[in-house]
Amino acid sequence: MAVFVVLGVTVYGLSTEVFGRIWHNTVDRVGGPMTFRFILQPIMASVAALYDGLADARSGRSHYLWTLVTDPAKRLGRLREGVRATSRILLLGLTMDTIYQYIVFDTFHPAEAVIITLLLAFAPYVLLRGPISRVVSWWRGATRADVPR
Repeated sequence: MAVFVVLGVTVYGLSTEVFGRIWHNTVDRVGGPMTFRFILQPIMASVAALYDGLADARSGRSHYLWTLVTDPAKRLGRLREGVRATSRILLLGLTMDTIYQYIVFDTFHPAEAVIITLLLAFAPYVLLRGPISRVVSWWRGATRADVPR
């Protein structure tokens, strides 16, 4: 993804026109061909977040986003976990956006593909993994408290 961003900046540069094009193209992607990816990628990321959130709750690990924000020592390791968990989804997203760009724009804007992929595939994972872990931890604690000893 970093290579795509560098390639996009190298080929298209950074200017207000480029940012305007990125914004316009991003908003226009909601309609048109391959709209199903706006449903498919977040669902796949949500499933990965559910799986990892359950594992976090079972192991008693700190909540994902909270750790990313507040613990610099663990930040890189947890971020790598998230990228590994969503790597197939991210690759699928890049592929789908590349196909979309060639169908609609007859060109390829690599940085736009990265932005869309991160919004559709990685952001839902990051936003859902921690709350899933919290809910499961709370629910497991509530059910344990209800069991007579």
